[in-house]
Amino acid sequence: MSSTGTTQGKIAGAPVCVAPTGDVCGEGAVWHAAHKAVYWNDINRFLIHRFTPADSVVRSWFFDEPVTALTLTDRPETLAVVLASSVILWDPETDKRHPAIFQLEGWPKVRLNDARTDRRGALWIGSMRNNVNPDGSLGEAGGTDGVVICLKPDRTFKVWRRDLAISNTFAWSPDDTRFYFGDTLINTIWVSESDPATGAISNDKPFLKDFARGIPDGSTVDSEGYLWNCRFAGGCIVRVAPDGLIDQIVEMPVQNVTTCTFGGADRKTLYVTTASVASPKGDRLAGSLYAIPTEVAGQHETQFRVFGAK
Repeated sequence: MSSTGTTQGKIAGAPVCVAPTGDVCGEGAVWHAAHKAVYWNDINRFLIHRFTPADSVVRSWFFDEPVTALTLTDRPETLAVVLASSVILWDPETDKRHPAIFQLEGWPKVRLNDARTDRRGALWIGSMRNNVNPDGSLGEAGGTDGVVICLKPDRTFKVWRRDLAISNTFAWSPDDTRFYFGDTLINTIWVSESDPATGAISNDKPFLKDFARGIPDGSTVDSEGYLWNCRFAGGCIVRVAPDGLIDQIVEMPVQNVTTCTFGGADRKTLYVTTASVASPKGDRLAGSLYAIPTEVAGQHETQFRVFGAK
């Protein structure tokens, strides 16, 4: 389901480097509309960054272990931070870090990875064999230690899927009937049926498999229902139609493309994180944050409903 289809016209402009932060492995891009800013993290340097387009300022915060993903919550001044070992709540303006609301069993052999929130306010988190050493240097990935966990607002959780290598990509269609998730090391993204009423996921099948440009990292779905998948080691982002046909390939000026999210007042700017790890010689701006103007809007960012839980 990954053959090339007929595009209706180029809808993405040229990528622009807006924050040359030199991240070892930039990830977790999320647009915070109230702050008019994009947040993202560098896994290997244990950092969270914030870029405000209005003044082009980047602010960074240091953490004590790898930060792997971020999500908004139903309290505007609080983010949920996915660390390698746990999930915490964090207030950027005061830098207050609340106690963990979830702890990963098996850390430090395994660690958390990508994460996104569904429309009911539950946080879906993937895990993998831990490939980050205590000093932030790169360890070895592999195996099938990864799982997918659904963390509910009441802080209960369920393991939804097991035996994954690197659990990556969590995204939903605009009508909430399709759920996308992937395994990076086997170069596969699946699509599953999603129940809009309950959030139940079932009947997964391959959606983007063995695409030749790199391997799948993070993704987002736009307001037209097309999946934008970042290709680590592939130097591009691929936009895939709901029927699985390739609509457009957005060429990037760096090799390792990691996550993306739509932002800006009209949600027509695609913010893209990248990684400098394992980059080819001369990949000068690897690890930067990029912005791409688009003709299609993204969906609103979802919120972890931890404060509104009953």
